[in-house]
Amino acid sequence: MKTQIFLTIALSSIATFGYAADKGLDDCVAAVQKQQAGSLIKLEKLSVANKPFYEIEVKDSKGMEWEFMCNAKTGKITEQETEANSATDDAFKKNAKVTEDDAKATALKAHAGTITEIEYEIEANGNPSYEFDIINDKGAETKVEVDAISGKIIETATEIWEIGEEADEKR
Repeated sequence: MKTQIFLTIALSSIATFGYAADKGLDDCVAAVQKQQAGSLIKLEKLSVANKPFYEIEVKDSKGMEWEFMCNAKTGKITEQETEANSATDDAFKKNAKVTEDDAKATALKAHAGTITEIEYEIEANGNPSYEFDIINDKGAETKVEVDAISGKIIETATEIWEIGEEADEKR
């Protein structure tokens, strides 16, 4: 409940102070709420291939976390994933072939820095992936998603801002 109140206030502040330079945020939140009931736990604005996106995380009544990528200009959801608690969760490990250490090495080779957060994601098709938040020496954060089956980078995004934090994902 505290997180929901915080995010509500934060979303209001973003709109008030003009940080959300498009109405896509309202559209994205509405689209997510149509697809998945629950509490908003984290919101990030990202740049993916020089296009603005919101990554919105929701926790449902059973404690399951859902992550949505939404185009900030159109308000359309482009990706939906669930989160596993660790690489040892059954849903994650049943298809994973790449270790976390190997995935880390791939992510850091592409984007040097310090890993500050790791998420274990299950794509809509059931495939597992690792998502690493990497801070470079200039303080910029890049999110690098590595496929846990092939070991290839499947998505890279630059974080513009973030509201909310999940302490269990910090490293």
